[in-house]
Amino acid sequence: MNFFEHYQIEKIHSADFDDKIIIPKGLVCVFLWGHNCPNCEISKNILVDRKSEVESLDIKWFHANIYEDFKLATRFGLFGIPVFLFFKEGKKLGKISPFPGFDPFFEAVQNLKNKINDVAE
Repeated sequence: MNFFEHYQIEKIHSADFDDKIIIPKGLVCVFLWGHNCPNCEISKNILVDRKSEVESLDIKWFHANIYEDFKLATRFGLFGIPVFLFFKEGKKLGKISPFPGFDPFFEAVQNLKNKINDVAE
């Protein structure tokens, strides 16, 4: 089973990007990747292997193959992939690129969620 089947992540396109990332509550992660990108495959495999921990983050995921949607690559000024973009209510909060390995990735996302929760309280 591949990454996208494992997580049932919804595909996002430049045409509907802004509408989809506006979710009233919670953190949104947009995973920008490319077909046959070795670094993307490594990150996907690691995230599948650590699925229970990733799911504990309780974030809404989207994905886009930027080789199929160059507008997204241009919009976010990408120089390499994979890229993980994080949004809250449509506002970009940050990005992770390149994939730093699971533990630093997980810790960064947890810290971002904690900051969001602190502001909401």
